Amino acid sequence: MENDILDALEDLAYEDAVDETVLSKAVEGGSQSQVFTKLCAWITVELKGLCNLEECVHPTQSEEDTEGFEMEMSSFLNEFGCPHAGVSSGDFAQRFRTRENCLLLLDYLLTELQAAQMTHANHPRPPTTPTGQAPASPHTGELKAICITLGMSRPPPTITTFQFFTGVEKKLREFLSKVPQDHIGRPLMKRAMAPGQWAQLEIINRKLAEEYRIRREMLLKRLDVTIQSFNWSDRTKGKEDAVAQAFRPKRQVLSTQTNVILADLLSAREDIARIQKTSFGATRHNCAINKVLMGRVPDRGGRAWERAPPPKEMPAFRKREEGGRGGFGGGRGGHRGGYGGGGDRG
Repeated sequence: MENDILDALEDLAYEDAVDETVLSKAVEGGSQSQVFTKLCAWITVELKGLCNLEECVHPTQSEEDTEGFEMEMSSFLNEFGCPHAGVSSGDFAQRFRTRENCLLLLDYLLTELQAAQMTHANHPRPPTTPTGQAPASPHTGELKAICITLGMSRPPPTITTFQFFTGVEKKLREFLSKVPQDHIGRPLMKRAMAPGQWAQLEIINRKLAEEYRIRREMLLKRLDVTIQSFNWSDRTKGKEDAVAQAFRPKRQVLSTQTNVILADLLSAREDIARIQKTSFGATRHNCAINKVLMGRVPDRGGRAWERAPPPKEMPAFRKREEGGRGGFGGGRGGHRGGYGGGGDRG
């Protein structure tokens, strides 16, 4: 069950890194583990948004919050209609403090969250916002990050877009005046683009992103299949968990999605065209993978000239003898003549 939970967390893109050791300690601690309560709280928040629930669970910050977490989780499970009596009924102190119940709870919640996401993907609902409150812009986070990075104060609600970016430009010029002239280099793209050209670049970027997403999925699938094939060997029998524990942290950081956007094109400098590949020149020899030496491997054969020729399936060709067919015909004629002669004698 632990591997199923880890796979589900990976598929759901859980924000924190969770491996078998972390998960084992979390379920051992149960409601007294902050890692466990944070994970449960994250799942319930996702379910609340997808299923329009009222109850919600908050993570614990100390042992004093344990009882409150248990009460909130019990209320959430009752509203959600959990069918498992071990975690939805009985004494609060025993529901979420045993390893078995904690694994059962996580497995149940993660399964329900995956089903809810699939249902939402097939039948999406429009997002709801509080009355009188406009939905947040998808670029709000980026604008906030700009203000924090440049040390700018929070802009007033009445500021226009032109005024905001004028302030950003002024702040950038202030920072650039304090560094050498070629500190950030010259931009790779120097030509001004029309709105229609930006739209075409966006289309090209989306198509390239989809192309590389498919390539990454293929490579990651080959990687997963290769690791699975290791478990078929007699030498790794009984070590499947150790292989998964070593492989999972490295696999979790590999994504099929690309994060290249048009902003990367604007921020690219001229030196990006001079970056050497890891398979070229001096960079190749400094690459860590080239320092790995393979030992002697058994001869697997496969050389065509060492194989015996296949047996002959047909007899060798032989030239036809002259007159052979005529003699056969004459024989048939003589036989018929002899038979007729015998009839006359009778």
